[in-house]
Amino acid sequence: MAEYYCFYNKDTNTLIVKPTKKSLQLSRMLILAAVMICSAYICLFCSKQIPSPLGTHIPIIKQEEQTCHDPRILQTQLLHANYPKPKTYSREECKCTPVRLFVIVSMQRSGSGWFETLLNSHRNISSHGEIFRNIERRRNRDAIMRVLDDVYNLDWNSSASKWHCTGAVGFKWMLNQGVMDHYEEIVEYFNRRGVSAILLFRRNHLRRLISLLANIHDQKAKQLNGTHRAHVHSKDEADILAKFKPHLEVKHLISTMQEMQKWASDALQSFKSCRHMVLYYEDLVQNHSRTMDALQFLELPRQQLHSRHVKIHTRPLEDQIANWNDVVEVVKGTQYESFIAASGHQTQLLKTP
Repeated sequence: MAEYYCFYNKDTNTLIVKPTKKSLQLSRMLILAAVMICSAYICLFCSKQIPSPLGTHIPIIKQEEQTCHDPRILQTQLLHANYPKPKTYSREECKCTPVRLFVIVSMQRSGSGWFETLLNSHRNISSHGEIFRNIERRRNRDAIMRVLDDVYNLDWNSSASKWHCTGAVGFKWMLNQGVMDHYEEIVEYFNRRGVSAILLFRRNHLRRLISLLANIHDQKAKQLNGTHRAHVHSKDEADILAKFKPHLEVKHLISTMQEMQKWASDALQSFKSCRHMVLYYEDLVQNHSRTMDALQFLELPRQQLHSRHVKIHTRPLEDQIANWNDVVEVVKGTQYESFIAASGHQTQLLKTP
């Protein structure tokens, strides 16, 4: 209760009532508190009415997660140094190991299987094979993109997956497995994610055709203990498969090789706008340093690479084609004449020294 005191003024003949100093101080404090409460309420009300220029909600600024950066990586190489965060497992111990993304674009019987085993012998490379052999995975653009995301986010599991920290991850993509049907979207994806393409082809289309026909024959004949083998690991197995001598349709031979050449040329044209390198099977066999060029392209440390694959067709072409004389007459004088003059290679384990 407020305290007051009073006195009588004789001059004015009035009774004067005044509050004490203590009561006056209390009143001022109450008024000040009321003013502060009202001000806070007005500010809160107004802030809710004024929209934020960035949206209806004021964004909360979170502290950025510390990123990894290897000072040895040049500024121009940062796009290709990825740090995936898999959904299926924790990569905590390898989170600061950069991962290069790649794809091997090739055609069947062009040495891609052997080349991939060489890469997979590197402790830090995982190449998952022909994942788009499955038609369902390439039924449309969206399905392809989902598979690519799984592979390059390290959520794709296969026998090529490594226990060591992965330094490069990729797969084989044959030209007849949907890559050319959506190449514009795929190239855009590669450029956005920093995927490097290794284009692997075979110069001698005639030798590739022999290998294709022999492989098709074995799919039906199953010459190795009733099983089909596209690749073999021993000389005895290679000799059995090499006994088959296909009879080539000379009427369509030139057009068939022209079609093979066009497929390779179209692929080179389609992927020229993304980071890529071109390899030829013949160069890899004759010059093993080309495999080291591939490691340098993937920006990985040099390491001895090896493969158990054994070359099947090693003899001269005249010993591998049933109607050799007819083939020579058709090819002679064309741009493919050099193919029939190419010498064979001795049977050997296809590996780097």
